[in-house]
Parts: sequence; C-alpha cells; structure tokens
Amino acid sequence: MSLDKIAQIIEDKNRLVRAIFSGRRRNMQPEFEKIELRPINLRNEIKLQMTTTNDTKSKTTNLNFGEFNTLEFLNSGFANFLVEATDATITMRFTKKGEPQIFATDKLLQQNTAHDRQKVRLFDAKNDFFKVIGISDRNGFVKPSMNDKYLQIEEFLRILMPLMRAEISADRLSPPTRINPLRIVDHGCGNAYLTFAVHHFLNEENMPNEIIGIDQREESRIRNSAIATQLSVSQSVSFRAEKIANSEIARADIAIALHACDTATDDAIAWSITNGAKIVLVSPCCHHELQTQMTNTPEPWSMITKHGILKERFADILTDSLRAQILRLHGYRCEVIEFIGDEHTARNLLIRATFTGAKADEIELSRYRETLKFWSIRPRLAEILNF
Repeated sequence: MSLDKIAQIIEDKNRLVRAIFSGRRRNMQPEFEKIELRPINLRNEIKLQMTTTNDTKSKTTNLNFGEFNTLEFLNSGFANFLVEATDATITMRFTKKGEPQIFATDKLLQQNTAHDRQKVRLFDAKNDFFKVIGISDRNGFVKPSMNDKYLQIEEFLRILMPLMRAEISADRLSPPTRINPLRIVDHGCGNAYLTFAVHHFLNEENMPNEIIGIDQREESRIRNSAIATQLSVSQSVSFRAEKIANSEIARADIAIALHACDTATDDAIAWSITNGAKIVLVSPCCHHELQTQMTNTPEPWSMITKHGILKERFADILTDSLRAQILRLHGYRCEVIEFIGDEHTARNLLIRATFTGAKADEIELSRYRETLKFWSIRPRLAEILNF
C-alpha cells in the first residue's frame, strides 16, 4: 500500500473512520504535535473534523472533505500514523532513513459521525472479564476507584498495538501463531490488571500470546494465579514472586512495566536489554536515586536545584532522559512520550523503545558521557549493565 492509497482512504467521507498523525521524524518538525481526523455529521452534511494538539492545547476545526491536504501532512514530518477505515486498519511509521513502513489488516469498522462523540473504548466494561479481575462491579460499571487504572490500560494498549504491528511489518517481530505465540513479560505487575488486559485484548485481536507477570510479593502471585485459573487462562498467563533483578526468565518479545517503583524501572529496562526484548514499554514511577547523587550542583544550575520541588522534577527528567539514551546506545529506537493526561496519573510518561540493532552515532555516546561527568552522577541503569 502506498501513501497515495492511504491519502485516498482519508479523503473518502464514506470510508474514513478515524486517522491519527503523531510523533516526529528525525530532523523534521511538523506543524502540530498530533492531528486526529474523523468524519462528522454537521447539519446533515458530512464534514471532516480535524483536532490538532500543540503544547497540550487542542483546537478543533470542521473542514469540507478535500480541504485537508493529506499528502502534504503525510510528508510534513510526522512519524506515526493510524488510519481506521470501514474495511481496513492501517498503521505506518517512518524509519530513521525516511522510509515508510506500512502494515494493513482487513477489519470491519463502523463510522460514528455524531458531532459530540463518546470516545470508542477498546473494552466493554460490562464484559465478565473485567468483573473477574476487579475493574468493574457486578453490574458491569467501572468502579470509581478503578477508572484511572482502566483508562491507563486502554491508552497503554493504544500505543502497544500499532507499534507491535509495525515491528511485525518490518520483520523485526515474528507474526504470532499458536505454535509460536508472542512472549511477554510484565515487570512489577502488582495486581496484574495490565497483565490480564494485554493477554485478553491480544487474544481478541487473534494474536496468540503467553505472558508472565513478575512481582516480588508472594501474595500477589497467589491472588493473580487464582484469577488466571478462574478465567481459564493459566496455561498462557503465569506469575512469579521474585525481584526483577533476580528473574531467571530467559527472553521475551515484549517487555512492559506500568509504574514499577523507583529503580525497579531500571531493573526492567536492564532485563529487557540483556534478554533481547524487541519492544520495551515502561512507564516510570517515583524517582529518587539520582536526586540523592546531585549534591554538588554545577553552576549556574543551582538556580534550579536550590528549590526542592524543582530539583525533584529536574532529577525525574534527567533520570528518564538517561534511561532513553542508554536504550539508544544499546541498539533501540527510543522515544519518551505522554501516554495519558495528568488528570489520571501524575506519572504519565512512557518510554517506548524498539530494537533495531542500529549502532548509535558517536555523538550520542559523547552526550551521554558528558552528562554524567557534568553532574557527577552514575545512574542505576548504568550500574546494572556495567555501562
């Protein structure tokens, strides 16, 4: 499928369901951070609703079909594209060399042209599955205390799915089969809401998978294993009570971690690099380790670090920047993105990495070393990897 064909779908008011442009190609800067398109019925006429996002601010404009220059925006610098049509779903991403990788599946979808549309959910909260894992109540409504978790899981999956399809299309990830299912490890799984949701959703998408949840608490293993038995998935979903750093699991295609606390995120990333995970998705939780090392602040940065709250936030940014850089230096293409609004969780960053094996530019290694030297720090992830 070509860019012209994708443009034809987006410009067809009878076929387009939704299109999302996001991310930034190397050395390019699109006009917006994100564009979402969908058809809407406005005074008995089908219009193209365009929602653009910049600096967390959104603006919605209603256009006539044909007014949106699709090819121009496809080539304007966005890196990732999701196009949903009534008869197909297409994901596309541009490589570092500027080459489009396109993956298309036949999937029937319905247009929803209501002007004030409710967001289409990946999951039906009334599904018994959600009642069993504890997200929905017995009447099929998401529990108020679980609403944020429910939305985090949804947005996590919205990022995982196109990424996974793109890696399959690029032949970096084998298409899953019942004989050779996807192997996934969920680090610091806790009560395993994400573990079960990923397994359930991939099965719904006809993607056989086996998933292992790791949590150091034995009570979590017992609870989660009982739920797996109740759902009749214990053959493909299993749990271990162990520390991530001590795990003897040999490999995984995909490694995930949603809010693994403090340096447990470093353990999850180190495990992923060491064991050759093709896709790594981690949402860090609290950060303390670098903050305690920042005792001799180089000038003029003391104007920031003398304020406790600013020092804490700066240490958070520095920690995740170094984590992303270490992944790049180990052959991963890596981005740090916001995966959900901060009204649902203050810890809403996601480190998204895919293994390409490409050797990092020498300047990237130089930047990494200079940063450590400048701040006189040694990140936990570097210690684990002896890097």
